[in-house]
Amino acid sequence: MKVVYKIWFENEGKAFGDGPYLLLKGIEKTGSLHQAALGMEMSYQKAWNIINASEKRLGFNIIERRVGGASGGGSNLTDSGKVFMNKYEQFKEDIHIAVEEIYRKHFG
Repeated sequence: MKVVYKIWFENEGKAFGDGPYLLLKGIEKTGSLHQAALGMEMSYQKAWNIINASEKRLGFNIIERRVGGASGGGSNLTDSGKVFMNKYEQFKEDIHIAVEEIYRKHFG
């Protein structure tokens, strides 16, 4: 048996959780929101909506968008987006350790 849980932040609605986090990881890897969405088998429109909602509720931009053209478009994480993503990773790891410890305390 194992303990299962989900963590997300809310601010007048869901602000950030695993979905936006995975999109940011995909953008970091590919330089493209479109490619990140494809990698998650998600429509570009849904990915765009998730990122926009997160930015609105967090109060800062997490990605920089480059409009297409001769050199093509793309997306990159903002400095604030990178910092937030890294803090989220550390936060989730700390929670995982704490939950596992509490689980062992109560259920062996």
